[in-house]
Amino acid sequence: MTVKIDDPHVVMILQDEIQRSEEARYDHRLHAVLLVAKGMSCPIVADLLGDSERTVRYWVRRYMSDGLQALVENERPGRRARLNESQLERIEMVLRQTPESVGLCGGVWDGKTLSAYVRNRFDVALGVRQCQRLFRYFGFRLRKPRPLIAHGDAEKQKAFKKKPIGG
Repeated sequence: MTVKIDDPHVVMILQDEIQRSEEARYDHRLHAVLLVAKGMSCPIVADLLGDSERTVRYWVRRYMSDGLQALVENERPGRRARLNESQLERIEMVLRQTPESVGLCGGVWDGKTLSAYVRNRFDVALGVRQCQRLFRYFGFRLRKPRPLIAHGDAEKQKAFKKKPIGG
């Protein structure tokens, strides 16, 4: 398989990879400042690295005022959790039961069912994906019920199989 290095999809994959780790983001900022220090303009560096001009100028200003430490990423607090510890404990206990035991339809928990439970019980709107993350957080894995058709009759299967050659 031949990959064209200038393919926009390749560029997107590489930029996503840079965003994955704190070290890669630090290296990215370091390279941007290095290119400006080598004489490239901020707009050219921004275009080359896929960042906004304003961001590159911000990195250069921070480096000029505080040195390399200014390019290290600070802790980001993120969004405040919508569910508290006691609610999470309750959800974990409920997930060990069937949805019917808490008044919901369905025999197996999934993202939609958990979302409905959280909305009804705690008046908190969580999306299906967030609920799927909760399953992983609690160490559960997705189990889908297999339809009855998937379980074949062993005797009928045996009779259907071809007889061995020469027998």
